[in-house]
Amino acid sequence: MAEVTLAGIAKNFGSDVALDDVTMTIPDGSFVVLLGPTGAGKTTTLRMVSGLDKPDRGQICIDGRDMAGLTPAQRNVAMVFQQYSLYPHITVRQNLEFPLKSPILKTPKDVIDQKVGEIAEILQISHKLDNKATELSGGEMQRVSIGRALVRRPSVYLMDEPLSSLDAKLRADLRVELKSIQADSGATLLYVTHDQIEAMTMATHVGVLDKGRLVQFGSPREIYEDPVSIYAASRLGLPRINVLPADVFVGAPEGANQIGLRPEQIMQGEGEDSFVQRVEHLGDQTRLHLNFKSHDIITVTDAHTELRTGDIVKIRPNKPFYFGADGARVA
Repeated sequence: MAEVTLAGIAKNFGSDVALDDVTMTIPDGSFVVLLGPTGAGKTTTLRMVSGLDKPDRGQICIDGRDMAGLTPAQRNVAMVFQQYSLYPHITVRQNLEFPLKSPILKTPKDVIDQKVGEIAEILQISHKLDNKATELSGGEMQRVSIGRALVRRPSVYLMDEPLSSLDAKLRADLRVELKSIQADSGATLLYVTHDQIEAMTMATHVGVLDKGRLVQFGSPREIYEDPVSIYAASRLGLPRINVLPADVFVGAPEGANQIGLRPEQIMQGEGEDSFVQRVEHLGDQTRLHLNFKSHDIITVTDAHTELRTGDIVKIRPNKPFYFGADGARVA
């Protein structure tokens, strides 16, 4: 497909800084997820790559070609928005066919029929092909929007929280299908989400954005196991990382202000006393809500634990993260 590079991209909307010197390379054939809260700059980054917005400063290249001055159509990208955008007066089949009927592509009818059928089956909308878009549920409309992007073979797919309006089961199914389609086709995909599970299960790379700045870029495992800051560490992982004063345990390094403990970094059975406040049985695991020196901690334990509210559990840290007063990693 294509490599996408952003070099020093900046964008302001009035006095609001949307992107601040964002530099990032999206490798050819990668599945890159952008993570961050509302206002971090995720959607603005997508719009920059698509050509819907222009940067105030910096350069965007797709497949080595500078995109300055090129329209979205000239960039050969396909975008799926958070809110579905379909042609309401035509059928689902016609909506899916529309991108393939471009005079530029000159796609034969039998190829169009084949691609539409394949995508409709994957997205579980084969039985809706002859329905008008207005006759669909919100989730079905979004699946058609996704399908309209997938039937094409653009240089880059851009997706802005495309699964957010779907029910939990279909969302889980489509996570698997989207990842499979991307991997099989070798497509380059830039994907925005708030969902940590989507990031961990789908991404080859994750970009963590904070107030328009790219704070870390790497594989999901790299960011999970080696975060550069409290902010980056908190973007991935369920339950969320526990952050406590550094001196709550002995042995904090010089310059450490806070200690970060993921559930698996809390060893049980030795160390200092903590009190069980709540036990959550989740089938394959059990979450323990602990109180340790007046601090709340969440960790995981054996699915068949017999621990109960009020029990005492000894805990100690195992290879924790330490952060300075500014939130940056120090050890």
